Amino acid sequence: MTMLSQLSPAIRQYLVVTGNYWAFTLTDGALRMLVVLHFHGLGYSPLEIALLFLFYEIFGVMTNLVGGWLGAHLGLNRIMNIGLGLQVVALAMLLVPPAWLTVPWVMTAQALSGIAKDLNKMSAKSSIKLLVPSDAQGTLYKWVAILTGSKNALKGAGFFLGGALLMGLGFAGAVGAMVGALTLVWLLSLVLLKKDLGKAKNKPKFRDIFSKSGAINILSAARMCLFGARDVWFVVALPVFLSQTLGWTHTQTGGFLALWVIGYGLVQAMAPRITGKAAGRVPEGRVATVWAAGLAVLPVLIALGLMAGFDPAWTLIGGLLLFGAVFAINSSLHSYLIVSYAGSDGVSLDVGFYYMANALGRLIGTLLSGWVFQLSGQGSSGLQACLWISAGMLALTVLVSLGLPRRQPFSMG
Repeated sequence: MTMLSQLSPAIRQYLVVTGNYWAFTLTDGALRMLVVLHFHGLGYSPLEIALLFLFYEIFGVMTNLVGGWLGAHLGLNRIMNIGLGLQVVALAMLLVPPAWLTVPWVMTAQALSGIAKDLNKMSAKSSIKLLVPSDAQGTLYKWVAILTGSKNALKGAGFFLGGALLMGLGFAGAVGAMVGALTLVWLLSLVLLKKDLGKAKNKPKFRDIFSKSGAINILSAARMCLFGARDVWFVVALPVFLSQTLGWTHTQTGGFLALWVIGYGLVQAMAPRITGKAAGRVPEGRVATVWAAGLAVLPVLIALGLMAGFDPAWTLIGGLLLFGAVFAINSSLHSYLIVSYAGSDGVSLDVGFYYMANALGRLIGTLLSGWVFQLSGQGSSGLQACLWISAGMLALTVLVSLGLPRRQPFSMG
């Protein structure tokens, strides 16, 4: 506690915000894996599993669009606490008798979880913009990379936790444990977070939820295509393929995806070193375009490997490692650019609009993942179809990214 008291107020708030984000992300990743594996075990089809997350993604789109406006009016940390509280409610909704866990009920719980997740993420990312001086772009890039990378590493841990808890405690026991832990985090957050961070001095009108910045609109479109390209094969097709076709257990599936996302998060955190810190520069639009082009090749190579009859397990493991590393750099670049492009007064408006596009991409990818995988016969042919669509969406990402501004590099302050 003495060490914490010696830190600057900005650093202390950053640590609290990051801690909240970590705790939330751990439960969010675990819940995702619990729902996929539990309902697949009950005999739900891939499309039905995808539909369970439909409201999660739809309400994520709506939340980001409106949440930025609310953050500018109420303050970012209030919005973060509302998000934590809603996640507790969403988890508690799954503690009903098994007969009540119908598709509409689970979709409603996922809707609340989607709202909670995007309120939490939008608040955390926007807060960093206000805690770092405007002339320290290098520091901003590093802080964004650390927050984003550590969050995804913990989301991976959440995947593993979800699979392990399902095996050890069953569905209800796993959800109950997460409700208790997140409630404690929420109560601490209510005490420790400042209430007025991020309130706009000039209160924005509701029509201001749509971005008027060309750079932010282009970046948002690129983000939508990028995350749709990931989720079209990662959300439903991949875990079902690993479980159904390769015969992996729940723990093996959850553990592998956990390690993948943890590694992905670690690469994100190191992105500043990979993309220009050594040269004393922060990235601009051209860098994002180049990395998107490199990523677009990888789903094609994985699909061709499966078509050629290579061992599917090793083809997927090798392909996923490469895809995860390059995708992590792309994601980290985007996360820095949106915080850099956003205005300081009412920053949550710009960040909220951008993450609305992120959620829309996830929604499109999630629906396509279940529908295309099932329509194409599931198994290897279904996964290959999802990979080809992923490659097409990444090609769109490259084309859109060509319109990003090319700015003079800042000093790595």
